[in-house]
Amino acid sequence: MFSQLRILLHISRSHGIIRRYFVVNGFDGALTMLGLCMGFYFTDQVQISVVIHACLGAAIALGMSGVSSAYISESAEKKKELLELEQAMIASLGESHFGRAARWVPVVIAIVNGAAPFAISVIIIIPLWLHDWRDDLITLPLEAAIFTAFTLVFLLGIFLGRISGSFWLWSGIKTLFIALVTALLIFLVSHF
Repeated sequence: MFSQLRILLHISRSHGIIRRYFVVNGFDGALTMLGLCMGFYFTDQVQISVVIHACLGAAIALGMSGVSSAYISESAEKKKELLELEQAMIASLGESHFGRAARWVPVVIAIVNGAAPFAISVIIIIPLWLHDWRDDLITLPLEAAIFTAFTLVFLLGIFLGRISGSFWLWSGIKTLFIALVTALLIFLVSHF
């Protein structure tokens, strides 16, 4: 199955698209959780269970948005590409590798597009769950979740640096800077 999927991704030249969707939507998930956690951090006396439910709701919404938007747009693009190729070849390619790629690659892209923000969001709220489960495990759950969000944004930057062949540390610092600016804006808004 995975070898077949690899062939379909190669035929459709979709490896780069999948990487971009993973990073872009992973970044969205991390910054959304950062924003929620910081917003709750600056709110007086909010229960951790409320924070968990709000973050989990946002994570599910990000995942569903990612799956549905990617499937709709990529499916349309792949059908268009297949139709153009069929017109150029004056033949139906529905049962060929190209036809299978047009049907299955949008599904794979949609799964990655939805799973990236959901998974990253869930990782960020793990400290909140641990505190809710046993409050002696993590004494500062919002701070730990915020730190986790910064760490994941930095790691996504490193991943981008490795893909592009640029200096990984500089790439990580650039994405971390974006997260810091986001945190600063949230801090400024919450104090006005």
